[in-house]
Amino acid sequence: MENIATNIELLFERAQDYTKSSIELIKLNAIDKTADITASLTFRLTFGLIVAMFSLFVNIGISLYLGKLVGEMYLGFMLVSAFYLLLAVLLFIFRKNLIKTPITNLVIRKLLENKIR
Repeated sequence: MENIATNIELLFERAQDYTKSSIELIKLNAIDKTADITASLTFRLTFGLIVAMFSLFVNIGISLYLGKLVGEMYLGFMLVSAFYLLLAVLLFIFRKNLIKTPITNLVIRKLLENKIR
């Protein structure tokens, strides 16, 4: 009888250890995935900022050039602004396909990265 009690006690301790180890592994995996997603998003935001700065100066140059062509500087800036207004309207209309779905897929792909391999 004592042997059965000892075996049950040993089994219970091993189950507790296994549960603690599993919880710790889940925590570590969550930390790893969070760090990976944060690093990926940080890179993308930094890269986007650099591209935005480049785009800003190119757009100023295009505005000045168009203004010179049409004879009035402000018209060049208005033309470039109208282009970006049109682009913003198109982005708003197609936001699900162009923004929401790709970002959702990126996050899911990052979260399931180890499971796919």
